[in-house]
Amino acid sequence: MIVSLHAQLPAKGAPGALAAGAAALDKGDFSGAIAALEPAHERDPNSAEVVRLLLLSYIGAGRFSDAARAGQEAVAHWPKDGDLHHSLGLAYFKSGNTERARDELETAVKLQPVDFATHFDLALVLLERAEYAPAATQLETAVRIKPSHVLSHVLLGRAYQNSNRTLQAIDQFRTTLRLAPATPLAHYHLGFAYASLGKNQEAIAEYEKEISKNPDNPEVRYQLGRILLESGDPKAAIPHLQRAAAIDTGNADVFYDLGKALLSSGDFAGATQALQHSVEVNPSDASPHYLLAKAYAKSGSSELARKEMDRFAELKRSQQETGGMATGRAH
Repeated sequence: MIVSLHAQLPAKGAPGALAAGAAALDKGDFSGAIAALEPAHERDPNSAEVVRLLLLSYIGAGRFSDAARAGQEAVAHWPKDGDLHHSLGLAYFKSGNTERARDELETAVKLQPVDFATHFDLALVLLERAEYAPAATQLETAVRIKPSHVLSHVLLGRAYQNSNRTLQAIDQFRTTLRLAPATPLAHYHLGFAYASLGKNQEAIAEYEKEISKNPDNPEVRYQLGRILLESGDPKAAIPHLQRAAAIDTGNADVFYDLGKALLSSGDFAGATQALQHSVEVNPSDASPHYLLAKAYAKSGSSELARKEMDRFAELKRSQQETGGMATGRAH
C-alpha cells in the first residue's frame, strides 16, 4: 500500500491541461491524466507541478519505466524537490528495485522531514527489504505526525516484533485495537507477540478472537492449533490444525503438527496420513520421519517404523555434513 499517490494534487482552479490532468488523476483515470499532462510537459518542460502529476499518473497506470525515466530527469533538474524524489522512489519500488527506492525516499525524507506519506512509504520499502529497525524508526515518526493512522501502528508493531522488541510491539497492537477494534489480523499479531513471550493463554485468547472474525485464515488456525498443542491440549488443537490443513495443503508445518497432535491423541492412522503429506511437501525435513516411526510402531508396523527411523537418521547426518539448518523441533 502506497499512501501518497494523490498527495500532490493542485488546488482546484489550476489552469488548462494541468487542471484536466489533476481532475483525471483524482478520479483514477490515469490514461486520461497522461493524455492531458504529456502535451503540457512538452509545452512547458520547466513546470515542476506538471512533472509531479505526470509521474504519479505514470505510476498509477503501471508505466514504471516511464515514471523512472521522467523522475530521473526531474530530480536532476530540481534536486531539492522532495515530492519528485518521493515519486521516483515509488516508481522504483513498484518496479521491484527496492535499493534505489530506499535511496530516493531517504533523500525525500531529508527534504521534507515532517511529511507523513514520505516516512510511511520509506517504511514500506524498508519492511520489504527486511530492514526492520530502520523501518521502525520511520514508522515512529509517522505515528508522531499522524497518531490516528491505524496501519502505521500495525506495521510499527510488526517492525518491533521482527527486531526483538516484543513489549513495544504489544503496545502498538493494543493501540491498534483501541483505535479500530475491527482491524483485520490485529488480534492475530497481538497473539503472536504474546506467544513469542511464552504467554500461551493470552496468545490463545487473542487467536480465538481473531478466528471469530476471520475463521478461514489458515495461518491463524495453524498458530492457534500449534500453541494449543504446545500447551498440552492436542485434542483442542486438532480441529484448528485440520481446518488449516484443508485450506493450506502446501504447508508442511501444518501437516507435521497435525500429525503430532493426532499421534498424541491415539489416532495413529490419521497421524500417519498427515505426516506422509508433510514428507511429500518437504522431503528434506527429518522430523516427520521420526514421528512416522513412532506412529508405525504404535500401530504394530515394526518394519516400516525401522525404515522411517533409518531415514530420519540419514537426513540428520546429511544436515550435519552439509551444514544444513535443523528444524529445532523436539519431536
